Amino acid sequence: MRRREFISALGVGASQLAAGPPQGKPRPRIGSVSWNFHSLAPGAHPEEAIDIIASLGFESIELIANSRQDVDEYWTDATIDRIRKQVERNHLVVNQFPFFQPVVEGLTSRNADERNRSIDYFERGCLIAKKLGAPMVNIVAPWARELSDPSAGYLPRYFMSDPKPGEKFHINIAPGYDFDELWRSFTQTMKDCLERAKAHGMNFSIENHTHTMMPVTDSFLRLWDSIRDPAFGCNLDCGWAMNQREYPPAAIYKLNRHLMNLHVRDVDATMREYVAIGKGVMDFKAITDAVKGIGFTGFLSLEQDGSGEDMKETCRRYVRTMKELLS
Repeated sequence: MRRREFISALGVGASQLAAGPPQGKPRPRIGSVSWNFHSLAPGAHPEEAIDIIASLGFESIELIANSRQDVDEYWTDATIDRIRKQVERNHLVVNQFPFFQPVVEGLTSRNADERNRSIDYFERGCLIAKKLGAPMVNIVAPWARELSDPSAGYLPRYFMSDPKPGEKFHINIAPGYDFDELWRSFTQTMKDCLERAKAHGMNFSIENHTHTMMPVTDSFLRLWDSIRDPAFGCNLDCGWAMNQREYPPAAIYKLNRHLMNLHVRDVDATMREYVAIGKGVMDFKAITDAVKGIGFTGFLSLEQDGSGEDMKETCRRYVRTMKELLS
């Protein structure tokens, strides 16, 4: 390049920099899950949560099927129509529609009838999501039915604190646990779920949790290699990633085009307890830098466990933080 050409090119570049980023360029958006303001028990419904979340400045909301009872009794056409209109009145969008674990808990069962029943409920959830205008359905990765928390609790949340002398961390493993067989069945079942979702024009995101079939990003990538369909992707939960000592910004870069949604929360220095946004060690700037780095324009949804702080104040701080970091 000659000197005059170089100066001319430099001038164009400088003017573009002075003008700032192109107007209207898509950016990641700020969302909230409805269950920040209601429980996940059967019969817990989102009407009040929708109004609250809209008033706090969020751009989207995730609604959820809490239980099979709610799929059967609550999410009727009349309810869906009423909720959809409420969401639209509040200028929100439903960015995805998750099914809580009890709705599809048999997806890893070795009993074909139980698996098929869960797949049928998965499809019923897809129909609800479509009527709500959501582009995507979501599940937490199931865990092997042969694994269980000794206290009969929710296995992904099974951690040990303040052990008694001699007490050991232990997960029950039932006879017949065969991971190779389970993985083959699991991948086929996820393919079956994806086909049900696609039949209704939906994408399907699966979420990482501890002790499940997909605890870390590499587990998802192995699963995707068996499925290889752009309608299938990952909902990265940044808090659960930290539980596994996986750094969420690195996970975002690894997922890249497979990242469909983020659940964002803070975590304490033990990387186990979820604290109020801004009170822990989660590096939100690195997370937003990573999503911008891969060109992600989906949603970063706050999923905040009860922390003892007023939930509205936590949400306001999250919205302020994300607007600043995503600008």
